[in-house]
Amino acid sequence: MTVATDKVSEESTAAESATAEPTPVESTPAEPAPAEPVPADPTPAEPAPAKSKAGRNLPAAMAVGLTLGISLVLILVFVPKVLIGVIAVAIAVATWEVARRLREADVLVPRIPLLVGGQAIVWLSWPYGPTGVAGAFAGTALVCMVWRLFDHGLRATPRNFLRDTSIAVFVAAWVPLLASFATLLLLEDDGAMKVLCFMIGVVCSDVGGYAAGVLFGKHPMVPAISPKKSWEGFAGSMLFSIIGGLLTVTLILDANSLIGVVLGVSLVIVATLGDLIESQIKRELGIKDMGTLLPGHGGIMDRLDSMLPSAFVSWVVLTALV
Repeated sequence: MTVATDKVSEESTAAESATAEPTPVESTPAEPAPAEPVPADPTPAEPAPAKSKAGRNLPAAMAVGLTLGISLVLILVFVPKVLIGVIAVAIAVATWEVARRLREADVLVPRIPLLVGGQAIVWLSWPYGPTGVAGAFAGTALVCMVWRLFDHGLRATPRNFLRDTSIAVFVAAWVPLLASFATLLLLEDDGAMKVLCFMIGVVCSDVGGYAAGVLFGKHPMVPAISPKKSWEGFAGSMLFSIIGGLLTVTLILDANSLIGVVLGVSLVIVATLGDLIESQIKRELGIKDMGTLLPGHGGIMDRLDSMLPSAFVSWVVLTALV
């Protein structure tokens, strides 16, 4: 009868469990999880460099601008012919920057003919004047065409030949050809002072445009190309450049003050257009600057964009009227 006995035993055990008082369970409050330690920053954050409204490092830009300006003035006053070498070096660097950026976009402009031809355009202006400039430019264009035609060998079919050679000729005209007019202006009678007037006019245009744009700029001039350029800034450029032209042409060249007005107005127009041209090129290439050589400015070409067309216009105005 083991089964019956086990059953009775189980029933009695269950009855005892039912009548037994439940044992109270002591509840203890849960301890809060320890907070994770926050690692201390070993080095305090450095303050970001002050930037202009245009997104530039303003102190660096001012330091570079003042250094370049003072150096050029000293060269013009004491050793003006040295400026030809300075122009040649700047043009070589600027041409390299543009060619490198274009090749990054798969536009295969021939760099060696552009560099060598650019030097010929600048240096041949010294002994041969405009004739040397024109001959060197034509030769550079021709060599670029032939170089691009055969740069992959005699058996390979050129790819994008028309596009690449057209852009190469454009670069030769944009950079060394326009720069050569600064050399032509320098080689004239009282040329160093004429170049100084041209440079002061461009600086006045830049300073006036920046100051008026930051303080009063509300109406974009051409937002599709350069959103930060405003009509208020253009008016500031015009005011400062006219004043600069009046003072420099009158005091430095001892010429008619109306020539200073013509020079000032012309410089503002072409300097603004030169800046817009480079802005559109950089927009199409998807870049911010052509280079990084000049802190706060970008590359050499980013500093020359308004100077190059201004050199041509200054040569025309001052050669014809002074």
